[in-house]
Amino acid sequence: MNKTTMRTLPAAMLLAMSGLASAAGYQALEQNASGLGVAYAGSAAIADNAATLFANPAGMSRLEGVNFSMGVVGVSERYKFRNNAGVSSGGDAGESNALPNAYLTWQFTPALTVGLGVSRPYLLDTRYDAGWAGSASGIETELTTVNVNPAIAYKVSDVVSLGAGLNYQTMDVRLTRTGEDFKGDDNSLGWNVGALFTLSPAMRVGVAYRSKIEHAISGTDSGVAARRDIDTPAVFTLSVWQQVSDRWEAMGDLSHTRWKGVDGFDLDNAWRLAWGAAYKYNDQAKLKFGIAYDRSPVTDSKRTVRMPDSSSLWLSVGGQWTFGRSLLDVGYAYRYMRDVSIEQGVIGKYDSAAHVVGVQYSIGF
Repeated sequence: MNKTTMRTLPAAMLLAMSGLASAAGYQALEQNASGLGVAYAGSAAIADNAATLFANPAGMSRLEGVNFSMGVVGVSERYKFRNNAGVSSGGDAGESNALPNAYLTWQFTPALTVGLGVSRPYLLDTRYDAGWAGSASGIETELTTVNVNPAIAYKVSDVVSLGAGLNYQTMDVRLTRTGEDFKGDDNSLGWNVGALFTLSPAMRVGVAYRSKIEHAISGTDSGVAARRDIDTPAVFTLSVWQQVSDRWEAMGDLSHTRWKGVDGFDLDNAWRLAWGAAYKYNDQAKLKFGIAYDRSPVTDSKRTVRMPDSSSLWLSVGGQWTFGRSLLDVGYAYRYMRDVSIEQGVIGKYDSAAHVVGVQYSIGF
């Protein structure tokens, strides 16, 4: 298949794919800001800076020399509950959080690259006013993680690169409600693998898999020793990147997150669909646009006050500036979530939405 054919592939193919970027359930897809402007479409295929280590370690094979990327993404969520009479209770349970990240890659030989990444891939933070109508089911829910991810990539040929990584993950949890105050932590191991196929100079396809990680949270509940099992889910991602013309790039993602069977919460499997585009304004600047649909693992019958999550539509914009071997990315996304009902603990509806903003600096040596 030649370059001309690649450029004429229908845009529908790109739209039929999706990627590693959202906060459905307690999965935080915002593991870099460089993908935020395209709603994280093409996450496992773009591979233009060291942050590719998290989305697809095989992408490190595209980076020459030593590369470093660091950034932060801020997420501000709104979860306002009101009963069926329209009366608000509990205040705004949504919180604002910062998700920092840092990645380093080092090309030892033209075929072999190693790297190390630090990120916060799972996060849940909801806090209600004390004594609200659903306080018997939940007041504060805080779940945070730190993930240390050494990885390796091997360039098999000009077409195929493979990658693998080990994940050392810490998890800290606090759960409060009337009569309960549980605090605990754990650390555990997982793994991730990926492959990158450079089908032509104008097209790349990436596939990636991140394993489930099982956490046995040891701690105390109101001063008494207690334990909770909370897992992080397995995630599969298929991505495509395409150079459509001299100025336009298009990218898409399809991801599947296996929440069913994960200890800690009663959730369904979920998927995400994303499409993005980048326009080369000049030799130094690109404009980015993206849209994604993130299907929540939380259904109306399973929604709880601890996780009032719902499916969301991402609308993203961003920009990228090149300074020699340095890249500066900024991005913004609005996550629209329709009003949804809750039937456990309290009966009513949630008014929800989120704003996401981020900045990423990357450099190669």
